[in-house]
Amino acid sequence: MKRTVHASVKDEILIRKRRSQMIKGAVSLFKEKGYHRTTTREIAKASGFSIGTLYEYIRTKEDVLYLVCDSIYDEVKERLEKELGSAVGTVDSLKFGIANYFRVIDEMQDEVLVMYQEAKSLSKDALPYVLNKELHMVAMFEKLLLKCKDNKEIDLSEEQIKLIAHNIFIQGQMWGFRRWVLQKLYTLEEYIDIQTHLILRSIQNESYKLIVNEGTVKNGTDL
Repeated sequence: MKRTVHASVKDEILIRKRRSQMIKGAVSLFKEKGYHRTTTREIAKASGFSIGTLYEYIRTKEDVLYLVCDSIYDEVKERLEKELGSAVGTVDSLKFGIANYFRVIDEMQDEVLVMYQEAKSLSKDALPYVLNKELHMVAMFEKLLLKCKDNKEIDLSEEQIKLIAHNIFIQGQMWGFRRWVLQKLYTLEEYIDIQTHLILRSIQNESYKLIVNEGTVKNGTDL
């Protein structure tokens, strides 16, 4: 369940505004210093208001970290839904979805790095909720792959589709985590082209193997 971050202020518009400022300030500090070395006073200063004002919108420093992680996942998920929600279940739409996901990760690299570096500091009740949001994003690719299967664009088992969906998700994250070295070797578009080619080739190979295996079982002979 979503965790409630209590505020003494009742104005919802003002709460969203102040917390947005807080999240932006915290992301830059967490990237530079890490969560544990950053103080709430520094977060308040980076957000543009006093420590007293900060505590009108949160109760603990962990509340800030939770809001940061929750906000980042929501933004990535929203952008992915926008790109993948209308996908029609073709190989071309899958390529389009992969490319746009990789571009989102590139644009939000700082936020994604902070999220993965510091999410471990969340409490036991907050961490499962945040991590579950990642599974929802993986499920978007799983849904798109299932559409491709329904349209007979690919022929994979459900187990293979689940794993490939996770693989796509991780390859996008790799650009964020390893961009410091990968961008010396490839542009973003080159990385997208190569990874998409490798992903599609693995899908096509697995589709072929599945067809061959099914044919072997049906005919009782090796194809």
